[in-house]
Amino acid sequence: MSAVPRRTVVTGAGTLNPLGSTVAETWAAMLSGTSGIAALDEDWAQPLPVRIAGRVKADLSALLTTRELKRMDRCGQLALVAAREAWSQAGTPDVDPERLAVVIGSGYGGVDTMLAQTRELDNGGPRKVSPHTLTRLMVNGPSAWVSIDLGARGGARTPVSACASGAEAIAQGAEMIRSGAADVVIAGGVDACVNDLFISGFAQIRALSTRNDDPQGASRPFDRERDGFVLAEGAAIVVLESEEHARSRGAEILGAVAGAAVTSDANDIVAADPDMQRRVMEKALASAGLTGADIGYVHAHATSTPVGDRLEAQAIKAVAGNAVPVTSTKSLTGHLLGGAGALGAIATLQALRTGDLPGTYNIGAVDPEVDLNILTGTQHGGTATAGLVNAFGFGGHSAALVVTRS
Repeated sequence: MSAVPRRTVVTGAGTLNPLGSTVAETWAAMLSGTSGIAALDEDWAQPLPVRIAGRVKADLSALLTTRELKRMDRCGQLALVAAREAWSQAGTPDVDPERLAVVIGSGYGGVDTMLAQTRELDNGGPRKVSPHTLTRLMVNGPSAWVSIDLGARGGARTPVSACASGAEAIAQGAEMIRSGAADVVIAGGVDACVNDLFISGFAQIRALSTRNDDPQGASRPFDRERDGFVLAEGAAIVVLESEEHARSRGAEILGAVAGAAVTSDANDIVAADPDMQRRVMEKALASAGLTGADIGYVHAHATSTPVGDRLEAQAIKAVAGNAVPVTSTKSLTGHLLGGAGALGAIATLQALRTGDLPGTYNIGAVDPEVDLNILTGTQHGGTATAGLVNAFGFGGHSAALVVTRS
């Protein structure tokens, strides 16, 4: 174990989400304001009160083997493809397998498998159930498959903290690097829950937008007339590495995870505690040795719910003031649940590296109770060197990451 905390840098990133099948495709769509939300045309969706979602468009059969497709739930498939992109960008590091770890969070794991196999059981009896059912539906499936694929023997962890899962995974991975428990960690989040059960469940608590006639305009964080989030699927993965290890092999450094914090509200199973949101951001900043004044960009959790966006806005203002540029790319991607915070981290890394800050789209008028500098379009020429990424989940889970340019 290292006696001196080590700096955690990012050397690779990968994603599959409604905007694209790579980081480059995703980033181009974010900067151009291209939406990944579309109508659900399948028969199973027609009786539902909400018939829009954000889905990955990539043909997974072209990216994975028949054996991988058969043995993994869609959740695991998305994570594996994204992890392979991140690993490739990192230069396929030559690292001791005992010093290589995986931390991939998921809010719900293989729910598509559970639903499909439950229907097989109900309709055809026990002999119709797939022998791969249990390993496909495991929430730890994505981290397990990635660890097997890359030969990681330093641990395969799975934070399960609803929509904070991906950000918490990156926080855990960064701590493993910082403490000396690992030299390289593949970290991020994934969920694939676009199905009738999840849409019905979220609709029953009025969490989803009902703008079925306007899919691309439905997700509108911070807008005065927002009416709920748009469910989406996807994976976002980064390769974390100790700065010493990365520099010793000449790796390109994309940025750094300078600080992180994870807290629990202990308030309500659904309703967020805005004071805890403030506290988790402050704790993350303190761990990075920074203050709110040092933050030049905030990637908000902001899902487009009437109450949630307002409470987060109050917390951001309390921590970083109301002049810092704030955005939520969920206006284009929808809400990736456990993958959301990790995708936010990748977007923030890209923003700090390039100086291009993606905007929040579909805003007719900013909610008057949101006293923040909400970007409503891409802003070029940014000079921010530090960004804040928020992720909050049911159960009172709060996570924040401090990402820096280098």
